[in-house]
Amino acid sequence: MELKVQPLQIKAGKFKVVLNTADAKEMGIHGGDRVQLKDHSYLTAIVETGDMIPKGSLGVYQECCEKLGKICPLTMNVVPTTRPSSVGFIKKFMDHQKLTQEEIYQIVQDIVRDTLTEVELAAFITTSYIHGMSSDEVEWLTRAMIDTGEKIEFDTHPIADKHSIGGVPGNKISLLVVPIIAANGLLIPKTSSRAITGAAGTADLMEVLAPVELGADEIKSITEKVGGVIAWGGATNIAPADDKLIHAEYPLGIDPHNQLLASIMAKKGAVGADIVVIDIPVGSGTKVPTMQEGKKLARDLIELGERLGMNVECAMTYGASPVGRTVGPALEVREALKVLETMEGPNSLIEKSTGLAGILLEMGGAAAKGHGKDMAMETLRSGRALEKLKEIIEAQGGNPDIKHTDIIPGEHHAEIPSPADGYVIEFDDKRIIEIARIAGAPTDKGSGVWIHKKKGEIVKKGEPLITIFADKNWKLTDALKSAEKDFPIIVEGMLLERVQTFRVM
Repeated sequence: MELKVQPLQIKAGKFKVVLNTADAKEMGIHGGDRVQLKDHSYLTAIVETGDMIPKGSLGVYQECCEKLGKICPLTMNVVPTTRPSSVGFIKKFMDHQKLTQEEIYQIVQDIVRDTLTEVELAAFITTSYIHGMSSDEVEWLTRAMIDTGEKIEFDTHPIADKHSIGGVPGNKISLLVVPIIAANGLLIPKTSSRAITGAAGTADLMEVLAPVELGADEIKSITEKVGGVIAWGGATNIAPADDKLIHAEYPLGIDPHNQLLASIMAKKGAVGADIVVIDIPVGSGTKVPTMQEGKKLARDLIELGERLGMNVECAMTYGASPVGRTVGPALEVREALKVLETMEGPNSLIEKSTGLAGILLEMGGAAAKGHGKDMAMETLRSGRALEKLKEIIEAQGGNPDIKHTDIIPGEHHAEIPSPADGYVIEFDDKRIIEIARIAGAPTDKGSGVWIHKKKGEIVKKGEPLITIFADKNWKLTDALKSAEKDFPIIVEGMLLERVQTFRVM
C-alpha cells in the first residue's frame, strides 16, 4: 500500500511506524506486526495502530526517519512481513526447551537491532526469570552479548577490572580502586553505569570530575596512555544488549540470575579483561541478603569466568550500611577526593577500597600473595593514587588540579535532628537513597544526603542525623517532607507505638 509519510518528531526507542486503524485492517495488520518500508532502501518496522494518523498516511517515528535519510520520503510503499525467527525461539524458551547457541545469538542480535517488540522482549526476560538457564546457555548468552558489540583488544596483559553487584548507597570505591591499580602498573579500563534506581552510579561520580562519554577507541587510548579510565559504558557500543535488557527489566522489577551473570561478564569480556574482582555486598536490604546466596553467586561468576578465559575472584563485603557518609554525586566525590588527598575519611571507604584493590594487585602479579592490601594502602598513603587519578582526569578532559574543597554540594540544605538522646538502632539504606533521589540525585550533581550518624553511633537530642542537599529549593522541600513522613533512622528512646490494655467489661 502506498501511503503518504507523516514524520513524527518523537523517539520511540525502536524502528516504529503508526498506521491508521482502517488502513491496518485493510492490510490485515495488527499492533505489534511488522512491515517493510520500501523506498530507495528496505527497512523493517514494528507497527502501532490508531486514529492519531489519518487514513492514507503513515506516521514515521524519528529513528525510522534517521535510518531512511536526513529527510523522510514524501510517500512510501508499506508491505506486511513476517516476524523474525527469534520470536519462535523465545516461544521455544517459554515452553521450557533448551536453546542452541545459534538461537541465543539470533535473539541477542535482534535485541540489539531493536527488531523485537516490548512484549516479546519482556517474554524473554520473564521466562529467564522463571525457568533460568543452563551453564551452557548462560555462556552462549554472554558470548552473544560480547560479539554483537564493540570489543577492545590490548597488546599488554593482564587487563584488570572490577565490578560491584550494587545495592549499597555511597559505594564510591572505584574512584580509589582504579588509580591504585593503575599506579602499580596494571591496565584497568573501567566502564561503569549510571544510576538507574540508586542515587549515583560510578559514571555519575566521575562526571563531576571529567567527561565520561568516551568511545571504545578513546577508552583504549587513554588506558594505554595513563593506565586507567573511568567511563560511561552506555556511550560505547560495548555489550549494547545489556542496556536494552536492563531497561526492559526495570518496569518488571526483576533481575534474572542468568542475565545478571551475563551482564557483568559480557562487559568485562568486551574490554578484554583477564583478571576481575567482583564485590558482592551482603546483608539486609542488598541484592544478596545472605552469605549462602553470596557464595552461590560467587561460584557461578567464577565458573562463567573460567568458561570465558577470565580469572575471577569474588569478595563478599558488608552491605547493610552505606560506604562512607555521603550519598549523591558531588558529596561522594568530595569524600573520595579527601581520602586521596589526606587519608582522612570513613574507615569503611578506605578498608573496602584497599581490600578489593589488594586482591586485584595479587591477581595481576603486582603484589605477592597476602601483601596486596598493604601495597594498596601504601599507594593511597603515599599520594601515588591521587597523582594517578589526576592523570586520568586530565586524560579524560577534566581539571587535574581540582581539590575536594572545590566541590561544592547543593546550595539548598537542611538538617534533620535527633529527637532524643541515645544511639542509632535502625538505619534504612533504601530510604536514604529515596530521599537523595527526591532531592535531585543523580541528575542534579550537588544533591544528596550527608550522613552524620550511622547505625550503632551515639547521638544527643538536637544533633543532626543527616543533612539533605539540593540544587533546587523545591526539591529540598519535597525531600524533607518525605524524610519526615517516613523517617529513615530510629534512635533508641523514640516512641514507636503505644499499645493499650483493653479490659473486657
